[in-house]
Amino acid sequence: MTTARRGDFVALKLNHLHLKTGDPDRTARFYVDQLGAKIVSQSPGGGYHLDLHGLSLNVTNSSGRQAREQIHRVEHMAIHSDELDSHVAKKAQDIQTLEQSTASGRWRVCLLEGPDGVQLQFVEAKKS
Repeated sequence: MTTARRGDFVALKLNHLHLKTGDPDRTARFYVDQLGAKIVSQSPGGGYHLDLHGLSLNVTNSSGRQAREQIHRVEHMAIHSDELDSHVAKKAQDIQTLEQSTASGRWRVCLLEGPDGVQLQFVEAKKS
């Protein structure tokens, strides 16, 4: 079996993003209601496996089985949009807008507040 390589690294593919929260039900509901995620499964312990438009998103509370401290979180999640203005206007009715800017001179960016301090960064290529 041959493994694909890119430069000095084996080719990687994102498996999932894991969010830990004090309220998995509320957090999962946010991603379902506000971003159109689909619930793939729910664990007996109360966690969720979501499909966020192709991104596998796990939402759980802190695990008593882990010995290490569990304080890390995601700073932001970037989501591409071809219709930034209409998408942001719709979301701004329910979600606080944190910032709007231009990045690298070619991207329009809007940061919205998600649950548990995770910011949702919507990006759109500037139209010429």
